[in-house]
Amino acid sequence: MTLVMSGSSYSILIKNNYSKRKYKYLQGRMVVIMKEILVIGGGASGMIAAISAARSGHKVILLEKNEKLGKKLYITGKGRCNLTNACDDRHTFFENVISNPKFLYKAYYQLSTFDVIDFFEKLGLKTKIERGNRVFPLSDKSSDVISVLRDELVRLGVDIRYNSEVSDIIINDGKFRGIKLKNNHEEMYGNSVIIATGGLSYPLTGSTGDGYKFAKKVGHTITDLSPSLVPLYVSETYIKDLMGLSLKNISITIRSGQKEIYKDFGELLFTHFGVSGPIILSASRYIIPYINHKDALTISIDLKPALTFQQLDTRILRDFDEFKNKQFKNSLSHLLPNKLIDVIIPLSSINSEKQVNSITKEERLNLVHLLKNFTFNITKLAPYNQAVITKGGVSVKEVDPSTMESKLIKNMYFVGELLDLDALTGGFNLQIAWSTGYLAGESVR
Repeated sequence: MTLVMSGSSYSILIKNNYSKRKYKYLQGRMVVIMKEILVIGGGASGMIAAISAARSGHKVILLEKNEKLGKKLYITGKGRCNLTNACDDRHTFFENVISNPKFLYKAYYQLSTFDVIDFFEKLGLKTKIERGNRVFPLSDKSSDVISVLRDELVRLGVDIRYNSEVSDIIINDGKFRGIKLKNNHEEMYGNSVIIATGGLSYPLTGSTGDGYKFAKKVGHTITDLSPSLVPLYVSETYIKDLMGLSLKNISITIRSGQKEIYKDFGELLFTHFGVSGPIILSASRYIIPYINHKDALTISIDLKPALTFQQLDTRILRDFDEFKNKQFKNSLSHLLPNKLIDVIIPLSSINSEKQVNSITKEERLNLVHLLKNFTFNITKLAPYNQAVITKGGVSVKEVDPSTMESKLIKNMYFVGELLDLDALTGGFNLQIAWSTGYLAGESVR
């Protein structure tokens, strides 16, 4: 494809041998002339979009602002990369998608969770399924996931351009025409673009919201953005004394005022500023609408959810009988870890030096209530640099769910975290990236 430019206008002349690139200098700027598909962003959705487009017979250029592909993918799943979730059926998948699950129907049917497993197995990556149907590479190395994707891109002849930061999108007559690069002021023209720049989470990996800027400039609506799947800050200063303590098989209840907004069972981790762990990350998604509400936002931890109030009281009575001649501070070792004992004792209002055999029934019942309702006041969400994903993004009302193409601008496609799509932890968000990226690459023209 040859571009002839005069001032700010241009006409397009099609040549048979369009795969050969031509370069011209116009008004001091280098302009690349081509008929190719441009993919902006070399993360999960960008890489699979480039692969899908190349497999469909397109010449593809993948533009990555970093010095390597998949920087965010590298750190997912604590460096193990939770590829997807091998949930039993599609209903389970959609139940775990919180924002706009219906929009994903076509994308998911084109590349389901088991299609993703098969996709990677065919690339030579062996996988395994762990607790909660989480799928990981057998090697437990996210780098292996990136390697097989990069190898497939190379095999397909995708032109990977590193350190190529896009600064602007060129639109003419409601249609995508090209992009501008930041580092050398180069302009690059192509048939279509797939924007896979991610959201705002983990900005050090390159997710700095570029795609939102591009989308907004051409008229797209960006829904409210927020860090999601993040730890929670609490106001209680003694939380620092619990830092590093991990609790399994506990339950949490989060309330806004008296309204219960979330309840779950699982594993929790105390940090120097608050709480984290799998159940907290999922909880964070549900409390976003309440985080700045006038009503107090609290989290109550049931430290012994397997026991009823009466059963726990009976258990404590048994322990107290065993330690009846000891001080209260030495009576809870069978029940709680040491770090927790040091915090629970002052909160119980029972004198730590008091003999166990002199603890009153009222004091004991208050202790039972505390262990069943260990409560903190939530102050805020952790920032984007600790967020697994971004809630919000390009409004899906303005994107064709059957192709991922913009309804406002022809030949412009949006995929992955950039869209107003998000899910809970467990591999569901990466599945969104794979499905939407694959569909866009298959649909691009």
